[in-house]
Amino acid sequence: MLKAFVHPANEHDKRGGEALLLGMDLSLWPRVRKLFVDWGYRGLKGLASSLGLELEVVARPYAGVRGVWVREGDAWPEGPTHLRKQGEAPELPRERGFKPLPKRWVVERTFAWLGRNRRLAKDYEANPRVSEAWVYLGMLRLLVKRLARAA
Repeated sequence: MLKAFVHPANEHDKRGGEALLLGMDLSLWPRVRKLFVDWGYRGLKGLASSLGLELEVVARPYAGVRGVWVREGDAWPEGPTHLRKQGEAPELPRERGFKPLPKRWVVERTFAWLGRNRRLAKDYEANPRVSEAWVYLGMLRLLVKRLARAA
């Protein structure tokens, strides 16, 4: 983990992502060129590209969606309209079974590592800066533990 930013829950993830990207000194990490982000950060592509970074959204395909709503008189999303009856929604392909998302496991693994720290298992802190400090301490603990094991 290079940088963390904890913000209040009533603030959208996109705003937190903007604050994180604008507060980063990219000269500290010259090899960082690509960011893998969740669906909530998809609006940050312009900001990331202005900083010289590529932003890839790791999103789940529409699983479980059976059709779409189309207003009367509007065009259908795709396919020939003469084959459909008026008011009939087109069938969308459904994903079956477990499909792991590429790169998503990295984020989930990091959350699992942080969750092993007692102070990060639940949200005890009232101040987001204190929570952010505990995230850094949790990652520092993990790195020190690995260094001690390797020595």
